[in-house]
Amino acid sequence: MSIAAALFALQIVHLAWLTLDPLWLKVTGDALITVDKPWSWPLLLVDYTEVPALLTVSLVYLNDLRKDGFAWKPALFLLLLNSQWLHIFWITDEFVVESSAARATVLPVWLAYVALVIDYAEIPVIIDTFRKVAATLRERRTSD
Repeated sequence: MSIAAALFALQIVHLAWLTLDPLWLKVTGDALITVDKPWSWPLLLVDYTEVPALLTVSLVYLNDLRKDGFAWKPALFLLLLNSQWLHIFWITDEFVVESSAARATVLPVWLAYVALVIDYAEIPVIIDTFRKVAATLRERRTSD
């Protein structure tokens, strides 16, 4: 779980970039930051560290559902978490950047907003993952 939390912490870098570049550009007409190649490659790698985090944390919530029975919180977090696959494999960040820069795209521009909502939807899951790690660490300290 600690590894998943560390991988999710990297996603905060990705979410900051989404906010400061394509989203800010779309809203105001001028990006606050622009990440050009070769500096965009580390950002791309950070984005794909999300895959092991998605798998690991999904297993945690599935285990919660298995162990405790149905509950809305783990079910909702599984939905929010696994909507990321749609964004990773279909509505990519490249599409979001292209549409926010008003370049012609094959897909409708409103899908860029769907992609952004999907990306930001993982924030509650990231926070909950950090909380679970903190609770586990507190539990270990008190049991020692």
